[in-house]
Amino acid sequence: MKQAVHFGAGNIGRGFIGELLVRSGYEVAFVDVNKELVDLINERRGYDIEIVGDEPQKIHVEHVRAINSAENPEELMQAIEQADIITTAIGPNILKFIAPNLAKGLARRLKRTQAPLNIIACENMVGGSSLLKSYVYEHLTPEERAMCDAWIGFPDAAVDRIVPLQKNEDPLLVKVEPYAEWDADVTQAKGEPPAIEGLTWVENLEAYIERKLFTVNTGHASIAYLAYRKGIKDIYTAMQDKSIVDMARQVWAETGSLLIKKFGFNPETHKQYIETTERRFRNPHLSDEVTRVARGPKRKLGAKDRLVSPASQLLAQGQKPSALATVIGAAFHFDYEGDKEAQEVQQGIQREGLHRAIHNYTEIPENSELFRMVENKTAGF
Repeated sequence: MKQAVHFGAGNIGRGFIGELLVRSGYEVAFVDVNKELVDLINERRGYDIEIVGDEPQKIHVEHVRAINSAENPEELMQAIEQADIITTAIGPNILKFIAPNLAKGLARRLKRTQAPLNIIACENMVGGSSLLKSYVYEHLTPEERAMCDAWIGFPDAAVDRIVPLQKNEDPLLVKVEPYAEWDADVTQAKGEPPAIEGLTWVENLEAYIERKLFTVNTGHASIAYLAYRKGIKDIYTAMQDKSIVDMARQVWAETGSLLIKKFGFNPETHKQYIETTERRFRNPHLSDEVTRVARGPKRKLGAKDRLVSPASQLLAQGQKPSALATVIGAAFHFDYEGDKEAQEVQQGIQREGLHRAIHNYTEIPENSELFRMVENKTAGF
């Protein structure tokens, strides 16, 4: 069988990327530091996935093993040397921590073979593979970097599947929604792009990244921040609140207008994409905690992220992003004590005042119309 190395044996790794790789003829070696999880995967050599929704389904996944990278670094090196593809689903903030081992394994691999290899970071961010590449290259010599440039691809990707926070009696069971999308940049691939069921290789990845980011992520965050202000605990309950849904639809109308004009998406097709996204959020089996969806407001308020970026681009097109400005204002009121970033933002507001905090976290120019809109909306909550 073809060999895949996947960093991250968590729910997304098992319930999304790992399952597609196995379905496509790969044996998957999950890499993780969770000893209990690693040992259980190695004991069973398989796990179950439950597709939850209107048409429930159970899938049994086999041809898997796991490597504890903390306890068995040599096993990891050998797996990297022999891999036909490497993927990750560990969270953007963890990419830098796997880079040293990945760099060491690639250096060993390149001494043994020049077979092309693609490494795809399947993270909820823009440019995840490129970021991982920059971390890996910090641990390589100039000669090794040159060889990686020739034989190792880091195709950026857009991934989309809701895998909610869950606690199951079976630690390996994963519950996921029916919908799944995985797109990768074919122009960044090395050799023949691997054929993986569920993975679409595209030439204009930016369009697919922004479509997902500004529809699914923007919508999810908008609902969460508005729900938090009302004391609503979960997304499913929030989707029963007419005022929240109406505002989310206004946000989608704004981002949809941007995406259609910028990338030429068919308006009717994009309308269906929005409607599918709304249905996904209404799935009672996938309801997520509002505080989990809203977490990390410092990152979500960033200039290139899901709220400020579409608002800035809309203004540049001559449109007023009123709904987005409302959601950005709500995000500045997310003060959940269990979220480090939320507390950091609140401390910034207390320390420097709202005006300065908005500029610091969003990088919106203080003399711009968008800044005035956001400041007014924030103060109005």
